[in-house]
Amino acid sequence: MDRSATDALDAQLARFPRLGLAHLPTPLEPMARLTAHLGGPRLWVKREDATGVGMGGNKLRKLDWVLHRAVREGADTLVSGGVVQSNSQRQVAAAAARLGLECHLAVYHGRLPAPSADYEVSGNVLLNRLFGAVLHDVPWTGERNAAIADLARRLAATGRRPFVVPYGVSDAMGALAYATTAVEIARQADARGFVPAAIVHCSGSAATQAGLVLGAAACLPGTGVVGIDIDAEPARVRRDVLAYGSGAAALLDRSFPEARVEVVAGHAGPAYGVPHAATIAAIKLAGRLEALLLDPVYSGKGLAGLLALIGEGRWRAGADVVFVHTGGTPALFAYRGALGL
Repeated sequence: MDRSATDALDAQLARFPRLGLAHLPTPLEPMARLTAHLGGPRLWVKREDATGVGMGGNKLRKLDWVLHRAVREGADTLVSGGVVQSNSQRQVAAAAARLGLECHLAVYHGRLPAPSADYEVSGNVLLNRLFGAVLHDVPWTGERNAAIADLARRLAATGRRPFVVPYGVSDAMGALAYATTAVEIARQADARGFVPAAIVHCSGSAATQAGLVLGAAACLPGTGVVGIDIDAEPARVRRDVLAYGSGAAALLDRSFPEARVEVVAGHAGPAYGVPHAATIAAIKLAGRLEALLLDPVYSGKGLAGLLALIGEGRWRAGADVVFVHTGGTPALFAYRGALGL
């Protein structure tokens, strides 16, 4: 770890106000049994599923920053969107409940086939309703934020003061917020006496990867950041990482290290939200060996990609690799049939 660079970045990030919704820092834990099973590099897990509110997840770290503006501007309603089992929607709904704001969600239908009857009523969608969110069914058109913006306009016309949370909480501020994860990893790894060879995570709406790349470039210059594409859209993911990362870097008056962006394709299965055999195997392996609960849409595919890279010999046995667990546990219940359990 470059301590002076880490401290400098941390000081810059501290100038941006946040709400304190998320429980931070999240733990960095060894995965000793999975490491022994694979016989490869030493594996660690950054527990972004342990951010607390509403069953946690990586989006809460972003919402801590993004929603400070909503509160400052006097918004009375949060507006966001995603598919039926969106982890992001659930965290927005939980944050709204905690802040005493209304929550309206554009729920996209048609992006993926429902894997079972559980999909429409269980998991994240059940929690959205429990948190008091109002759900608006809309067709999926491929435009991630169009229906969210339209819903916000309609609510504003009724006299509400909506604040739009983009799909996946992914924009320049969301990416900037996620750079704090790299700061935490750098300090936690340093306290344990190692420098990660790589930080591996699932990458979809892209701001998580953008923040990790921006932060690691300063704190961990020798550490690679590997995004596992979970959307089956690696070119689009890379474009969005570059866009959000450049926006976040500009807020710090820094340059974004485009050359450090690596999006690995081939582990998303047939499409977004559709788990394949490697995803299911990774979920079961993590559960059996580490009691980690990974979901079939994001973190399960991320670990499947990591396992494949280890099998290809990407890292030597003595290296240390950090897997970022982005959360998503509630979706497991909606995919019960796909898991064969």
